[in-house]
Amino acid sequence: MLHMSDEKEKKKMYSHSKLSSFEQCPFKYKCRYIDKIKPDFEKSVESLLGTCVHETLEWVYGLVMKKSPVPTIDMVVDYYSAQWEKNFSKDIHLVSKSLSIQDYFNRGVQFLIGYYLKHTPFSDGTMNLEMEIKIDLDKTGKYNMVGYIDRLAFNEKTQEYEVHDYKTGSLPNDKNKFVDDRQLGLYSIAIRELFGTEKKICLVWHYLAHDQKICSYRTDEQLEILKKKIITLIDEIESTQEFPPSPSILCGWCEYKSNCPAFNSKFGQLKEKQNRLSF
Repeated sequence: MLHMSDEKEKKKMYSHSKLSSFEQCPFKYKCRYIDKIKPDFEKSVESLLGTCVHETLEWVYGLVMKKSPVPTIDMVVDYYSAQWEKNFSKDIHLVSKSLSIQDYFNRGVQFLIGYYLKHTPFSDGTMNLEMEIKIDLDKTGKYNMVGYIDRLAFNEKTQEYEVHDYKTGSLPNDKNKFVDDRQLGLYSIAIRELFGTEKKICLVWHYLAHDQKICSYRTDEQLEILKKKIITLIDEIESTQEFPPSPSILCGWCEYKSNCPAFNSKFGQLKEKQNRLSF
């Protein structure tokens, strides 16, 4: 059991997703991380797809790391299907009216088949899977970040560490996204701290829906700027007193709409208009 003094000493941890939640909508951040309100739904079909694809790729690379035979493509699809069945629930949230649950399942099959055909036998120096990293940004214990690297590899040919991240969503139109990406930038900091600041780190995004691999690097200067930006954002979060909603196109995927004053207000106006029309 933790005593009050222990609670004070316990470090407050932030993550890329936690910071992104505040940037996207302060009200959603408050619901999830401060008030810890039970969400309207536990999982969206997009997150289900991402989870099952990630778990399948982790299984494949885990077998390779253990020197086990590379699974066949049919075995990979079977494993993915089993993960889908295990993680699926009847209350899965589906936003898109043009796609069905089966469509999303089929997308995952296509992603994995495409990746399998391009990367088998998966012998690219994988070192770790779902690797937890922790970073003390200013070495005072005040600004702590945690994250999980999908896959870490060491490329013998280039003598580079590679941080691999798998995406099941759409490829961003803005290519600057990869230069400014906070999540993998943080992972670059962590790997340098583990293996040496002189090491070269290649950040790799796999956009499975587009069969594209994108690579990027960070300079020491870029990483220092990133640290300062995150520290500034954490200070803003810590000093925030009001957490207003920030309506956007992302509201359709939000799991706190039933608690959101902006959404309820819009819904009320719509209902009132419909009532007038009915008379």
